[in-house]
Amino acid sequence: MVEEFSQELVLSLKQENPRFASILEKHQQLDKKIDEIESGREHLSDFELESYKKEKLKLKDEAYTLLYKYKEETIAA
Repeated sequence: MVEEFSQELVLSLKQENPRFASILEKHQQLDKKIDEIESGREHLSDFELESYKKEKLKLKDEAYTLLYKYKEETIAA
């Protein structure tokens, strides 16, 4: 999900910010859930699938916001 950022930066923020760690975990869970639905291993309505996808995108946006902010703070320090 955050391949554009260095692994060091991601790990550092993950250790310092519990919210960021939680976002990454929840995003990963949703990714697996969506994969199971799309591959037919789990059955949900299209509406529920779209809900999961929207939530995943919202988490990704929040993670990127935190990463950009943290990166700027790290560079400024």
